[in-house]
Amino acid sequence: MTRILTFERLKWASFTHSCVYIALLAVWLIPGLSGAEFVLGLTHGVGWILMSVVCIVALALRVIDLRLATAVAILGGIGPFIGSYEFVRQDRARSRPGAPRAAEPGARVAS
Repeated sequence: MTRILTFERLKWASFTHSCVYIALLAVWLIPGLSGAEFVLGLTHGVGWILMSVVCIVALALRVIDLRLATAVAILGGIGPFIGSYEFVRQDRARSRPGAPRAAEPGARVAS
């Protein structure tokens, strides 16, 4: 399962969810676009639910840590940018030489 559910794939899914949310906010400000608002709102809502479930599974598989799972699953419904920011922050921490990977047994992701 960890071959399919990777940190990189989750990161890009989070970025996509943030883009949908930006589009929803833009459409929400323009009167008369209720159809687009409905589609983007539904996409955001379903996307957040899916991201939450997938991140909880990724947490159990030790692909991501609790801080990242919380940023996506709890705060992601209000603003998915928080989860995307946390992916970027942890990606930078992982890219440092000698940094442990979350998927390795006993490894701790930097906070």
